[in-house]
Amino acid sequence: MENYETNSAYGNEQLRRRSLISEIKRRDSRDGAKLLMAELPMVAGQVLLELNPGQATAILERFSEDFVARVLASVPAEMARQWARNQAFPDGSIGRMMDPAIAVFPPHISVGDVIERLRNMIKTAFVTYGYVTDEAGKLQGLITMRDLLFGAREKKLSDVMLADPFCLNADMQLSEAMKSVLNRHYPVYPACDAHGRLVGLVRGSTMFEEQSFEISAQSASMVGVEEERLTTPWPRSLKFRHPWLQLNLLTAFLAAAVVGFFQGTLDKLVILALFLPVLAGQSGNTGCQALAVTLRGMTLGELRAGSERGLVIKEAYLGFLNGSLVGLVAAAGMYITATSQHNPAALQLGAAVLLAMIASCVVSGVAGAMIPLTLKKLGFDPATASSIFLTTATDIASMGCFLGLATLLVL
Repeated sequence: MENYETNSAYGNEQLRRRSLISEIKRRDSRDGAKLLMAELPMVAGQVLLELNPGQATAILERFSEDFVARVLASVPAEMARQWARNQAFPDGSIGRMMDPAIAVFPPHISVGDVIERLRNMIKTAFVTYGYVTDEAGKLQGLITMRDLLFGAREKKLSDVMLADPFCLNADMQLSEAMKSVLNRHYPVYPACDAHGRLVGLVRGSTMFEEQSFEISAQSASMVGVEEERLTTPWPRSLKFRHPWLQLNLLTAFLAAAVVGFFQGTLDKLVILALFLPVLAGQSGNTGCQALAVTLRGMTLGELRAGSERGLVIKEAYLGFLNGSLVGLVAAAGMYITATSQHNPAALQLGAAVLLAMIASCVVSGVAGAMIPLTLKKLGFDPATASSIFLTTATDIASMGCFLGLATLLVL
């Protein structure tokens, strides 16, 4: 009976810990830290061991100093040292998401000695590769399990290792690291400091998980909901979202001012109001396409220095071609609509739609490429505000061109 109660209590504790881990994974570091600080330090430590190292590092920084000390005392010493080491690296860097390098050996020991050491290591740690370092801790080589399996037991590691293996700089930002591993699909990457010393390991799964968080944060930041989750309290949600809505309102006033400037034209040609959404929608889509391609190129490192001008020219040309093709269809629609209303200026109105579509698509394509490039040059994240400025540019261009041409050609 006693064993049953003990097992039942253990099972309930395991279930509760799994539930806590699942909950924290859905929250940001601030909320995750609040949840864990309500637990015993030992429980918090066990939960952090189950998390992505990057998330664990971010949560640790939210703890009080006293709680951090107690949590670190409850986990294996090697992991505690690694978490402390990770916090010394910049936000968003590879160094923030490192696991400890367990299987590290000097170059002079034999394959047989390494195999014996690994027998004990694999009982408590998952080992993918072995690493060879010199006395200063600099990475010299990498050992695969195949090297150990087929290598003669008396051979030294320096004779069977892969010399000068690929490694990541721990100070490198995640976006740069993702570019460097784009054509490498290794399960684990060694991370070294500026002096070439091995300071930890980064798992490929960890990098891709962090990258997915970053991409979702960038998408959310376009509309002002970065770091917000479903569980974020409403005051913080309001703080994240409201400033962007105010900025968006300001830019909407600019577009409204353009329409107001041509109010007289709209009063005389009510038919124009039917085609304003058409112009705005098509030019907006053109700009979004250019923006998406530009951001993708910047993220993947495809946009090289000096190629910006070529990109802008290409998007302008695509805007002209797409605007011409779409504009012909829209012009035909305007001509048919105006004719059905017995408007004597049906031909001029169709021409206004065609020319406005071409002009607005060219402007939108150029804006879609120029806005993220400009923001990056000014030191801002291109993903955070591009969409708002792009919407303003496309609305003003489409409405201004259309109403202005209608005024010139018809009135």
